[in-house]
Amino acid sequence: MKIGIPVNDNNKESGVCISFGRAPWFMVYDTEKKSEEFIKNTAADSPGGAGIKAAQILVDSKINALITPRCGENAAEVIKGAGIEIFKSQGENIGENIDQFEKNSLDLLDDIHPGFHGHES
Repeated sequence: MKIGIPVNDNNKESGVCISFGRAPWFMVYDTEKKSEEFIKNTAADSPGGAGIKAAQILVDSKINALITPRCGENAAEVIKGAGIEIFKSQGENIGENIDQFEKNSLDLLDDIHPGFHGHES
């Protein structure tokens, strides 16, 4: 199984990024191989639609689950439309979030916001 996580930098110690669509990087963690790869979020600098574009990057990376602190409704539609579940991260530690996911201890993200549409929060 592959898990996507928005992260602040291209290393496992960088921390979970608070923003999904504007995260600088995504980490894709393979639970079977116990390995990770980092994908630059080319959507981060988009003037609009960053969440949708970022979601498509992860769908194209064939993730099975997403761990994130929050997600906009348009991005969530793309992710859920691909059959990918969205889980709410707990804190910024990437390793702890992966551990909690593997223990089935993360909740599904049910607070999907309308999106920021061009303005950061």
